[in-house]
Amino acid sequence: MCGIIGYVGTRDVVPVIIGGLRKLEYRGYDSAGIAVVDDSGVEIVRAEGKLTNLEAKLNDKPLSGSFGMGHTRWATHGKPNENNAHPHRDCNGKVVVIHNGIIENFLPLKQDLQAKGHEFKTETDTEVVAHLIEEKMKDGTDFTEAVRKTLKELEGHYALVMIDGSAPGTIIAAKSGPPLVVGLGENENIIASDVAPLLAYTRNIIYLEDGEYVIANQQQVQVFDGNDRPVDRAPKRITWDAVMAEKEGYRHYMLKEIHEQPRAVRDTFTGRMFEESGEVFFNDLQLTAEEWAKIKKVHVIACGTSWHAGLVGKFLLEDAARIPIEVDYGSEYRYRNPIVDESTLVIGVTQSGETADTIAGMQEAKAKGAKLITICNVIGAAATRMADGVIYTNAGPEIGVASTKAFTTQLTAFFLLSLYIRQLRGENRDDIRYAMHEMRVIPHKIEDILKKQEKHIEALAHKYYKANDFLFLGRGVHYPIALEGALKLKEISYIHAEGYPAGEMKHGPIALIDENLPVVSVATHTPVYDKVVSNLQEVKARDGKLIVICDEHDEAMKKFADDVIEIPWTIEPLQPILTVVPMQLLAYYVALRRGCDVDQPRNLAKSVTVE
Repeated sequence: MCGIIGYVGTRDVVPVIIGGLRKLEYRGYDSAGIAVVDDSGVEIVRAEGKLTNLEAKLNDKPLSGSFGMGHTRWATHGKPNENNAHPHRDCNGKVVVIHNGIIENFLPLKQDLQAKGHEFKTETDTEVVAHLIEEKMKDGTDFTEAVRKTLKELEGHYALVMIDGSAPGTIIAAKSGPPLVVGLGENENIIASDVAPLLAYTRNIIYLEDGEYVIANQQQVQVFDGNDRPVDRAPKRITWDAVMAEKEGYRHYMLKEIHEQPRAVRDTFTGRMFEESGEVFFNDLQLTAEEWAKIKKVHVIACGTSWHAGLVGKFLLEDAARIPIEVDYGSEYRYRNPIVDESTLVIGVTQSGETADTIAGMQEAKAKGAKLITICNVIGAAATRMADGVIYTNAGPEIGVASTKAFTTQLTAFFLLSLYIRQLRGENRDDIRYAMHEMRVIPHKIEDILKKQEKHIEALAHKYYKANDFLFLGRGVHYPIALEGALKLKEISYIHAEGYPAGEMKHGPIALIDENLPVVSVATHTPVYDKVVSNLQEVKARDGKLIVICDEHDEAMKKFADDVIEIPWTIEPLQPILTVVPMQLLAYYVALRRGCDVDQPRNLAKSVTVE
């Protein structure tokens, strides 16, 4: 979940590394550091806190060179301070290492190295790697061979980048879990934990697989597997525009990404549904009617916001497939010995495609014989490489830690998948065409909400931002949206918020309701509309402050609620794509009013690549 970048080439390395780390800030971090190799050896500068602190130090102590690496750290072992910030060195200060993940056997390795006279200066698990390499080199073994031997002793999940300051020009990187990518340039090569830092220099990318390592210098890149055998892998061409990752005049990435949702949703369904024939087509997912007939149950595995998308997916897929659909947290799935066999379809949902808990659950399902597909936003990510089929969400880079456009495109993907299943089951094509038409106009309806309701929601944020607690309610397909609304608010505003099924409110949360509690509810016209109204009357009877997301022109609700947010009508399966947008805006403007760091909320990381 931290940021990694290593560079060897002809450019001044410091701007390359700092610029790359800027592109990786969205991943979440608590300290940063840089290592540059010049004629005098390795120079390292580290700082606690944000990159601006590191840049201030670099202004006082300028570095230059064409070879080096940088890192943003999110603490796992050791306090988040300058001493524990990466890069880390061996006793001689020549072997330098940066690392994402966890070295699970670091303690016995450290104890053994200390017994051999190695002195450790940090509390981290990372430092042990530098000392292990140093120990291997004592008998004259060269750096590359020492790294190979070291990797065979490590246990855990890690992405490592390693250099030897006494032999500049070679970077070695290894992957076992967290992502690593290699950018192939002209007389330069770059290694990073994500594609974003590479796009300014190259579009030709190699994704490392688990167990692989890469040796890179200015002229070439060599990939090896865990048995030290060369791997011949053609690079992928990335089509993302680097400008897509800029704020484009918006105050925060999150606000920009909320406004990008009409485009992102449109890009997710374009080229996949054809109204004339009533057919859905996926380039990277082949599932025949005969294969589908063998599927007896579906498991959806996800974490956080993606888990909420999976809950919506359950409603859509169960209605389409008429077979049991289970939704499970990735962090729980593999530890409960799930009942999975060849008749099970498992869907892993992950924005980054690298979420450790989701990946682990997918691996567990695959080992038990399940057919495995993934809904993912990143081409070539780990989840896509292990799956039998992929539905890419085409949201583009999402920089804000709090997910917005990734969520609505995941909902879009689930809706398309539900239509695809109806198609496989031979359902009426006229019904499918009608659903496709409603999907096609959803981007316009999102634009309508943004145009008509944003200022109103900003005013509501001003009205309610001092509240200490919020309750979010929904029924049916909107219960997951209540969960997502609560998650967004607590993620970025640090207000305690709880999402609950509206019908369950009287079984506990009703005790919390008084004149100080804002209650946000979805009450669109679905078959349970009248039931929701009854639940909301219970809120009003106890003086709760009622904010209702309802259909346009619901005059009865306008008289009943304290505040309403109107949305355009659409069919029930597509309503969550619309009802979540006001909740995203409410969370954003409440956090803004409270002075919070919207794009990089405390303690959170964009891509959680450790368990």
